[in-house]
Amino acid sequence: MSNLPAGSVANCLAGTIEGDHHRLFQRVYYEDTDFSGAVYHARYLHFLERGRTDYLRCLGVSQGALAQRDDDGLAFVVRHMELDFCTPARMDDVLEIRTSTKRTQGARIFMEQQIYCNTRLLISAKVTVAVINELGRARRLPDEFISLFETKVDP
Repeated sequence: MSNLPAGSVANCLAGTIEGDHHRLFQRVYYEDTDFSGAVYHARYLHFLERGRTDYLRCLGVSQGALAQRDDDGLAFVVRHMELDFCTPARMDDVLEIRTSTKRTQGARIFMEQQIYCNTRLLISAKVTVAVINELGRARRLPDEFISLFETKVDP
């Protein structure tokens, strides 16, 4: 490992929030590709999930702690996703996953994500995240999270 304190390494791995969006970099490995050498279409969902998860981490939200929150817990689940596949990534490409909050409403968070390789847009996604309790029922986003996400809302 490096000489950095453990927290610093974890912080580097989680990406950064810059302005109104989160940036995370990921390398494409052999396991991400199909027989043609391009990234298999379903693998982009993994990259997008990592972007959303580390965005929350950078906002100071621990999903493990949310599950233990009060009597009925709290979790984020994808409710709807719209994807536009523009061009494929290839093995050894370094991808930049950008995530931003567009708005919050009740039990939903509306996000947009893009995956770039250098300046080339590979994937564009519109994601609706639902807030649920441990029984899978919709739950209003708590006020402290509304304010947290609204500070990062794209103008």
